[in-house]
Amino acid sequence: MDLFSFGQEQTGGRLLADRMRPENLDEYIGQEHIVGKGKLLRRAIEADQVSSILLYGPPGCGKTTLAHIISKSTQGEFVRLNAVEASVKDVREVIERAQSNKALYGTKTILFLDEVHRFNSSRQDALLPAVEKGTIIFIGATTENPFHYVNGALISRSTLFQLEALTSEHSLLAMKRALADEQRGLGFMQLQADEDALQHIAAMANGDIRRALNALELAAMTTAPEPDGSVHLTLEVAEESIRRPTVKADESTQYDVLSAFHKSIRGSSDAALFWFLYAVEKLGMDPMTFIRRLIAASSEDIGLANPQAMVQAVSALEAYRNHGWPEAKLNIAQAILFAVESPKSNAVVMAIDNAMNTIEELRSAEVPLHLRDTHYKGALKLGHEGYKYPHNYPGHYVKQDYLPKEISRRVFYEATEQGNEAKIRHNQELRRKQ
Repeated sequence: MDLFSFGQEQTGGRLLADRMRPENLDEYIGQEHIVGKGKLLRRAIEADQVSSILLYGPPGCGKTTLAHIISKSTQGEFVRLNAVEASVKDVREVIERAQSNKALYGTKTILFLDEVHRFNSSRQDALLPAVEKGTIIFIGATTENPFHYVNGALISRSTLFQLEALTSEHSLLAMKRALADEQRGLGFMQLQADEDALQHIAAMANGDIRRALNALELAAMTTAPEPDGSVHLTLEVAEESIRRPTVKADESTQYDVLSAFHKSIRGSSDAALFWFLYAVEKLGMDPMTFIRRLIAASSEDIGLANPQAMVQAVSALEAYRNHGWPEAKLNIAQAILFAVESPKSNAVVMAIDNAMNTIEELRSAEVPLHLRDTHYKGALKLGHEGYKYPHNYPGHYVKQDYLPKEISRRVFYEATEQGNEAKIRHNQELRRKQ
């Protein structure tokens, strides 16, 4: 009998990650901020008083495991559905059974809906009346931002718990538990795992305990035993059992990374460059998305404090259009760094806001007579005269009204003292004194 067949007999054919799934909160790894001693969710689970909740966090952080622990601790009926496969009919059947259980036996029903973000609005709507009435206790798990994918009404009726990504230390702890556990883990084997081998698997698992345990089991079951029957897991074996994970670039992640990039433009060259390269090289996002955001930021966050930021950004756009990726990587990086290191001003944005607010106040705006078109016969008879041509005056400026009479003293653009705008501000102050 080979080692793999022996392992299958010992484990009943169940994967290590499934066998080692925590059965209670003491075995649960991570998320101390919500299930640590004395925390609200822990107290609710231990008292079997869990209300409707949403569990939001990255893959492999323990959402499903937490639901499994709740199922083990509740005295009511626990029903699990996967949003990918479940229909409105399935949900209604659960609700009908829950109504019967409550009416006949006084027992509660907990519905765990995994990947709730895959449930469209109509299917989520089917849950609302039952959640509102307390017919079912709803537990939803999602890797996507619930505010993007879950109905507002359902969110408002649930307590949101955000789970954090687990670390390599969490994966390392889970593997060492599995190596020591003779009943559910790999403790039945004469297994010697080098520390650097475990460290490598933990690092490559990227916080995903299931992935780490699967790799450990694969390494253990496929490594030839020594003459004495022991199995030695070396770093070389570990490297063969797990590969670098691909990063999930869902819609929420892309929005978050783009947001991080724009916010970093306002304060950190290192971070702006990192998020740009991470998004393009690791997540496979389109460089054009970031160039467009850079162009927008050049006016929104820099503006006239350094007008060259816009020139650099548009030049990067042309370089990318003409040369593609990765040839234009240097050009885009240069434009990003130029923008971040430029003096900052949001005066352009504020000017637009001020002007738009004024436009909303006015019902209509009459063009002053001296600003109206005079390129036709009869214009003077209509009083279209009095315009002063600035280039005929010292400094190429002359004071006159350019805005409608009702708002002739309004100021929309107030230059800051940042960079090039300091000169503009000085000119503004001089003109106002005239």
